[in-house]
Amino acid sequence: MSIRKENLLIVDDDYDMLEILDRHLEQENYHTYKAGSVLEAIDILKHSEIDLLITDLQMPGMNGMELVKYVDDHYTEIPKLVITGFPSIDNALTAIKSGALEYLPKPFTKNELLTSVKNSLINRASKAPKSSLATGARNNYAGMIGTSAKFEELVDVIERVKNNRATILIRGESGTGKELVAKAIHYKGSFASNPFVAVNCGAIPENLLESELFGSVKGAYTGASETREGYFQEANGGTIFLDEIGTASLAVQVRLLRVLQEKEVRKIGDRKSEKLQVRVIAATNIDLREMVEKGTFREDLYYRLNVVEILTPPLRERKEDIVPLAKTFLEKYQRDYGKSNLTLSKKAVEILNRYTWPGNIRELENVIQRAIIMCEHEILPQDLPASIKYKIPNVDEELMALKEVEKKHILKVLAAVDQNKSKAAEILQIDRKTLREKIK
Repeated sequence: MSIRKENLLIVDDDYDMLEILDRHLEQENYHTYKAGSVLEAIDILKHSEIDLLITDLQMPGMNGMELVKYVDDHYTEIPKLVITGFPSIDNALTAIKSGALEYLPKPFTKNELLTSVKNSLINRASKAPKSSLATGARNNYAGMIGTSAKFEELVDVIERVKNNRATILIRGESGTGKELVAKAIHYKGSFASNPFVAVNCGAIPENLLESELFGSVKGAYTGASETREGYFQEANGGTIFLDEIGTASLAVQVRLLRVLQEKEVRKIGDRKSEKLQVRVIAATNIDLREMVEKGTFREDLYYRLNVVEILTPPLRERKEDIVPLAKTFLEKYQRDYGKSNLTLSKKAVEILNRYTWPGNIRELENVIQRAIIMCEHEILPQDLPASIKYKIPNVDEELMALKEVEKKHILKVLAAVDQNKSKAAEILQIDRKTLREKIK
């Protein structure tokens, strides 16, 4: 079973450097927290179990040396690795005296970074053992089903972050269960008795999203007949889940950035702000980094949201979970359709395992519901939709025009989601207008 290694906190005011460090460390299976300032780092330290601090020295406000001293005073068991673009003997000596175990001048290679990280972890004074995942697979974790290594990795990350208020960004294809992951983080953690508020940013009209999120006072705009709380106020003390965060307008993004920076919310039309304790979990099936490059998503907000990143794996990467999930849906829905003791035939299982599931878990759930309606006592191949049963070989496929290959794939995705154009557009990462044009 593949599980993540230690929790590393990276601190640097250069977001590009943060991304480089994060990418190198993630490739080695380390779990990372990212902070753009010393104050952000201290907040993460207060609410997270950190195994190694990696910090730059030169930063505005409190600098990295002050952070090293703070950690040495308050978290003596955490080793410190200092990186800097302004190397000097004096800085090195000061860093070592302040408690840093390793001192790495920029520029450095990936191998030099990883060597310093490993040395810091090996030479730490002491490390309390963690109780992370129990040995062996979990069949059911907070309503999520799976036995695969990918599922185990996902559960391990949830176990690590569930008890702190670090902002989390969940990325993954449509239908991979991002909201289930958010709920698992909340209900398995320390704030489970407090509110969990889920908001689909894509389902609320843009002109209403600000008032829905932050509330409004009476008379703030036409139709505001009374003062009302927003979703953030409702989630106070608990967790707010912002699904489809990539659809938020730039105006809403500015307000969200303020909430994350100042830990306070101001109703539309109000002059006063109110302090809130809310953990923010955002989710997207869109590449936010690409949106940042296009100027449609704020870079500073992206990094504020991306303190901890969780990837929900597509179903095609967790094949071992297809049958357990199918059986769970079978058990769940057969009573709703007035049936009982239904089973999956061997041939049906073969078909389910062979299919690539572009619509992921949501598509599998829809297929099982349809099969329950169609079958008698056992789900047979004829009870499954034709779109998942047949893969017709085409020796001339390589010679097809690109437009035809594209159209064929789009029609396959549409069939997988029962011709739901909105869902198909999400999976294909295009808008509905483009989708209509491509299937003409």
